Amino acid sequence: MPAIKAVALEGLPEIHVNDDLAQLIADAMPAGAPVAGDVLVLAHKAVSKAEGATRRLSAVRPSERALELGARLDKDPRHVQVVLDESREIRRAENGVLIAVTHHGFVCANAGVDASNAPDDDTLILLPRAPDSSARALRARLGELLGNSPAVLITDSFGRAWRHGQIDVGLFAVGHVRNHGFVRRVVDLEGRAVLSILPAAVDQRLTRLTNEALDRCAQRHHIDSGIHLVISCCNHPCVGPGRALRSVRFEPAVPAGGPIIGRLK
Repeated sequence: MPAIKAVALEGLPEIHVNDDLAQLIADAMPAGAPVAGDVLVLAHKAVSKAEGATRRLSAVRPSERALELGARLDKDPRHVQVVLDESREIRRAENGVLIAVTHHGFVCANAGVDASNAPDDDTLILLPRAPDSSARALRARLGELLGNSPAVLITDSFGRAWRHGQIDVGLFAVGHVRNHGFVRRVVDLEGRAVLSILPAAVDQRLTRLTNEALDRCAQRHHIDSGIHLVISCCNHPCVGPGRALRSVRFEPAVPAGGPIIGRLK
């Protein structure tokens, strides 16, 4: 039976802008890793910090719209302004949360803007600006340092519509990572022909397992799971030749006059 083994990379320092992220990862790799079929899974904040995708709240001047939304949602209007800057649409503003469409095309809370694991109270961490390019460059640099290039998967935690709690999801991937499966016609128990939809194997297996490995590492060391990095050693159908993960990210169709608070140009 195909197996997946997840190993948290320990001993990584706090990541700062212009750090050589690939070198830090290479130094923390377990002996003998990576091997063919391995996948390096990173929380996006590791990439964002190294690339300087952050904002200082003290340098933000909130607009009138940010002031209004901040008062309505009981949020710092400077934080709201950063969310607006990182969004092309705001679809909902309720219960202290802005549901936004990022410039990448993701629909998520607060456009991925987050203060957790920031170096200080004045810093917000953003999604990487060009994460596909970041993943490719990181993989190429790891190949130079290690002589072997693992696939690279960048993740984030997303909420789910109408439900409490968050789950880790794969955002961007380069290399031999794929969502295993395909749309195919099958027959149900009553003999009716139905379509079986592509399962999100990357989210179901890789990101879930690596998040569990981070949690266990955090428990051992009494630290936040902002350790950021996990190496997944895989011999599994979701690792192998196939479409890149980003190829299944669809542009949402938004009807004119739909329930949108405001579309950002």
